[in-house]
Amino acid sequence: MNKTLFILALAVATARCGQQPVRSAADDWREVLSQKKTAIQTGNLTDRQLYADSVAAFIHVHPTHGRAREVYRRIQLEFARDLTSVGRYQDAIRVYRNVLGHDSSDAEARRGLTVAIDHLSVSHEKLSRLQLGMTGKQVEAILGKPIPGWTSTVRQGDDMTEAWYYRRRDGGVASVHFNGGKLFAADEKSEARLAPLGRTTK
Repeated sequence: MNKTLFILALAVATARCGQQPVRSAADDWREVLSQKKTAIQTGNLTDRQLYADSVAAFIHVHPTHGRAREVYRRIQLEFARDLTSVGRYQDAIRVYRNVLGHDSSDAEARRGLTVAIDHLSVSHEKLSRLQLGMTGKQVEAILGKPIPGWTSTVRQGDDMTEAWYYRRRDGGVASVHFNGGKLFAADEKSEARLAPLGRTTK
């Protein structure tokens, strides 16, 4: 049940003959939890989104339900962390700011927002911490994961060279380069064109 249908069903129940809703908040919450069970079982992103939408719809109808508000907060924070882990920093920032819009003192959201903003662009100081031979994971720990699509891979036989591109804080582009999974170069002022990034050349 999507958000619109969920709210509509509750509105219809409420309007019947001017009586109290046929379904109680507990009944509605059990309906939401059924979405959670599906989301956990499948792990599917669509099912997770349906669960999140169901919780949001429930809160719209039952705004004082403390348990639902805390569950939705946790869902949002988990989603923001997932976005950060795949390099979707701007999307993560929007989610964290939404959480803080409801509670500006939320320490976990503030920490997450700081991390996402920090990884949105790279500085000279960060680039200077890189060392030859680092793995992709080690580079990610310093610079963050590149934005989706901001990578380029070139294969020549068994040899593979990979480049990751990052926004600089002054608006330019920096890049790091791997061969065989190991860092062999970093360019603070990359002249690479962004249009073809993400393609693999053989």
